[in-house]
Amino acid sequence: MNGTLLGVDVGGTFTDVVVAADGTVTTAKVPTTTDQSEGVLDGIERACEQSGHSLSAVDRFRHGTTVAVNAMLEETGGETALVTTDGFGDVLAIGRQDRPSLYDLDARRPDPLVPPERRYELDERATPEGIERPVDPEEVRSVAAAIDAEAVAVAFLHAYADPSNERQATEVLRSELDAPVSASHEVIAEFREYERTATTVADAYLTPVVDDYLARLTERARDRALPAPRVMQANGGIADAETVRERAVTTIMSGPAAGVVGASAFEPDERAGLITFDMGGTSSDVSLVRGGEGERTTEADIGGRPVRIPMVDVRTVGAGGGSIAWVDAGGALRVGPQSAGADPGPACYGRGGTEPTVTDAALVVGYLGAETTLGEDLTLDRAAAETALADLAATAALDDAVDAARGIYRVANATMTRAIRGVTTERGHDPREFAVAAFGGAGPMHAAALADRLDVNSVVVPRASGVLSAFGLLAADESHDAVRTHRTTLDDADSTPVESLYEELSESVLTDASDAEAAVCQRQADLRYAGQSHELTVDVHGDFSPERLRERFHDAHDRARGYRLPEDPVELVNCRVTATISGTVPDVSFEGGDEPRTGAREVLFGHSWRETPVYDWGSLTPGQAVSGPAIVEGGESTVVCPPAWDLTVDDRGTLRLEGTDE
Repeated sequence: MNGTLLGVDVGGTFTDVVVAADGTVTTAKVPTTTDQSEGVLDGIERACEQSGHSLSAVDRFRHGTTVAVNAMLEETGGETALVTTDGFGDVLAIGRQDRPSLYDLDARRPDPLVPPERRYELDERATPEGIERPVDPEEVRSVAAAIDAEAVAVAFLHAYADPSNERQATEVLRSELDAPVSASHEVIAEFREYERTATTVADAYLTPVVDDYLARLTERARDRALPAPRVMQANGGIADAETVRERAVTTIMSGPAAGVVGASAFEPDERAGLITFDMGGTSSDVSLVRGGEGERTTEADIGGRPVRIPMVDVRTVGAGGGSIAWVDAGGALRVGPQSAGADPGPACYGRGGTEPTVTDAALVVGYLGAETTLGEDLTLDRAAAETALADLAATAALDDAVDAARGIYRVANATMTRAIRGVTTERGHDPREFAVAAFGGAGPMHAAALADRLDVNSVVVPRASGVLSAFGLLAADESHDAVRTHRTTLDDADSTPVESLYEELSESVLTDASDAEAAVCQRQADLRYAGQSHELTVDVHGDFSPERLRERFHDAHDRARGYRLPEDPVELVNCRVTATISGTVPDVSFEGGDEPRTGAREVLFGHSWRETPVYDWGSLTPGQAVSGPAIVEGGESTVVCPPAWDLTVDDRGTLRLEGTDE
């Protein structure tokens, strides 16, 4: 990948920018703006100015955005109507009978994204075997005349098996309405009517805001002679803006997916994989990387609503640098999920914030210094942080601001440790066999402490850790997915229709690819034992062979669930195809400087203050070793190396922290 490359990732507090050219990387971090496109262009202009490149010299512009996930969580998407089969208008409200919180008698599900008055039913019916009652185009036109919405979702019963009725109704609605129309057979051609309907509704709900944002960003980029942005999808792959504007739901978890892609380039050979730990201003995201690829899933819960699309398997908790500390009704100290965000931000930002946050705690215990800058030009106000923490200490019956800071740090770390255990021990992985890859503005400050709690003795901090999600955009593959339900047991499976289905899915994803000849198609199958309600996705590897696939499923089930049932029938549920055009990690050189140590400050480790040397990351040299305690400061993140840890620098400027036996 040659030329000048630009990656921009928007977070809850900061917008991160990376410019890669001629073996060097220039980074910038600017506050996220209400209109994200403004912050994006501000960051691009700053990074290009620092790198000495004009905006017109940029060859490729890649972007990770939080527009979609924010719209879902904050319920700010477009007004959406649902058109469905007669008798099934309440599928969204009924959902599943599982409880969101088993022992909470007051637990409530979020309201459906489409209220009852915007749900319309049509007298049509399909079965898994085909059309039983065709749709009446005149009835569809009558419904279209009654719809007053910004977007429309169409989800007919069993449209995954035979989409004829849904396709015809969608064509009529698109001809009659100015609003975008999302059809379930185009969004997610899978069985399970609730999840299929909910995902299709989410796509329609997000389309107006994602389309508006990307149109605005593309126009502003064009005005500055920048190329059109290509956007990170939830599956960890890049697609052009026009493609994702037509399928807005694929941009959910765009930013966290980019971070996992970026971290995968730093997986140590001697480890089973990486635990990726991305701590930003609002939340922390954790995932697993094995064999250079992030773990994937097709099931996610966004704001209490199911979304079934292929995506990088990321677990998110509300613990970030801007997370607010508070005291609950029982007198316990809590951290998050509320965040001070970028405006006004933590108290130490000096922008009017008064509530204590994780960043304020880091400043008071010395992880950050009063002279430390965040985002390159944001200086910190220690007095404001101490005042906010002292007020919290009084409310929580703690000794003083330092005691409150210590408590915030421990509570936040406990929250993030639980998240990491959720993707490791709860899924049968021993975290001690992995290394922790720390990134995000706050991740490297907490990584070694989390590793200690997990008995992990290896932490990797990439050179661009503070903006690694933006760096990951540059290395990401182009990726397109397609899925269709095909239900049969492997014993009864006829290879001919299955092969035909895979060929059809391959044609579909190659149509979306920017270069079909360069794309590689990967076949997968969702399989389960008869009677199970959830599937495992298994690689097909070449032509469809029930015998080979059965053995792969037994092995996969044993790894994931700890047992196999070789005598039980195995069911094929869904066929999947992914088209991938491989990306390339930009070559980056690192030389370091002459005098890395910049000073020292008192830092609290446990209950003891230690005078701790402070180093400038850019001045460390390859091969250099430092024994903890130590602080390493970069332009966008600060690394804390505690006592009983050693730090070394590799040829790319990556910091490797290793726990000792002390």
